[in-house]
Amino acid sequence: MKVCNMTEGRPLKLILTVALPLMVGNIFQQLYTVMDAQIVGMVEGVNALAALGAVDWFNWMFLAMVQGFAQGFTIPVAQAFGGENYGYLRKNIGNGLFLSVVLSVFILIAAQILVVPVLHLLDTPQEVFPIAKGYIRVLFAGLPAVMAYNFMSGILRALGNGRIPLYAMITAAAVNIGLDLLFVAVFRWGVSSAAVATVIAQCVSCVFCFVALRRIDFIKPSREEMKINPELCRGLVGMGLPLALQNLTIAIGGMVIQSIVNTCGITFIAGYTATNKLYGTLEIAAVSYGFGVSSFVGQNLGAGRTDRIRKGVHAGAITGAITAWVIMAAMLIFGRTIVSGFISGTPEEVAAATKYSCEFLYIMSVCLPILYLLHIYRSALQGMGNALVPMSTGILELLVRVGSAFVLPGIFGYKGLFYVEILAWISADVVLLPGFYIFLKRKKTVLEESARKVGSGENV
Repeated sequence: MKVCNMTEGRPLKLILTVALPLMVGNIFQQLYTVMDAQIVGMVEGVNALAALGAVDWFNWMFLAMVQGFAQGFTIPVAQAFGGENYGYLRKNIGNGLFLSVVLSVFILIAAQILVVPVLHLLDTPQEVFPIAKGYIRVLFAGLPAVMAYNFMSGILRALGNGRIPLYAMITAAAVNIGLDLLFVAVFRWGVSSAAVATVIAQCVSCVFCFVALRRIDFIKPSREEMKINPELCRGLVGMGLPLALQNLTIAIGGMVIQSIVNTCGITFIAGYTATNKLYGTLEIAAVSYGFGVSSFVGQNLGAGRTDRIRKGVHAGAITGAITAWVIMAAMLIFGRTIVSGFISGTPEEVAAATKYSCEFLYIMSVCLPILYLLHIYRSALQGMGNALVPMSTGILELLVRVGSAFVLPGIFGYKGLFYVEILAWISADVVLLPGFYIFLKRKKTVLEESARKVGSGENV
């Protein structure tokens, strides 16, 4: 199984080695998310699409927590691989596996308990409440599979292998879309059957990554390395918990916005949902560059190459900004055509929902470079093992989202809701960019001092 040492060679090329396969994989992941919405919206109507939108942020809250823990658990793997410390790498994998199993069970139980209270808290309209409840309960049943996939694919990316997660996601997307068409459009089993298709696809992606990992000999922990190490577990939780909390705070802010959106009528919810489903597609490249940067930074920090960290992050930031401008142009030209594929109903409903969706999409697209810088600099800090600054920006995003969600609609009407996300992105960038350079300078100083002591024979 091929791995990639990112401590030598052109930084951008190495980052793209991880980012491009992930980007294509995420396109397929978003494809089946979008197809869920399109198939459900076109077959079941506006109410069904609104039901999916009503639980978007609630679903993302638990998915993001799982992804945060899994990403945190694999950061030490990249650092150990860069430093060629394979014993430490295997111990991290063994203890990370244990923590992943425990946390996935706990998160699954918590998610199922919270379904009804949270849907009420979000002011979910009564006409879509039963549909939303059935759909989200089935999706939450797949959380252990989501944790397993993210942990295993995170290990592969930490080793510089982005191809296997790509193949896993392509396979899962094909399974999901095929089952969506079968369950919803052919058998007419309803909205919940789309969630069943998604869970089955997630399990398929897990099996794919598991089979691939078994072929990498040097990462297989021995029985001794699989033993639970309390100190190591605390370190892994220290990496994963801030990332999970960061994502949790972002999701809570999104849920506050969703609760306000849910009071604006079915056509507004449907239009907002159509663009929100595209949100994930718009940031695919940003997330992918972020994972590439995180792996690059982690490996080079493990090798003590702080000079390459700065070069790699700069290359990622420039590439991200250019990508965002290209996507912006595409959405401004083709956006209306794309969102119209989500919406069905009476001519009046379609016209109103499309209007809301396009307004939101155009505003978000113009501001995409802000979001791309956020992902790249946040991931760079996480790759260096700094989870506190990214977590603080998650809290800041929560405060900005909640505050602006209550204030802006009173000033600008419903359009004020479309600017809430943009303000949250800006607030995070204001902290992340200087935070990265300050932390990198500190890391460089520590490594130089350690090297000086080693060279002079002092105790480190």
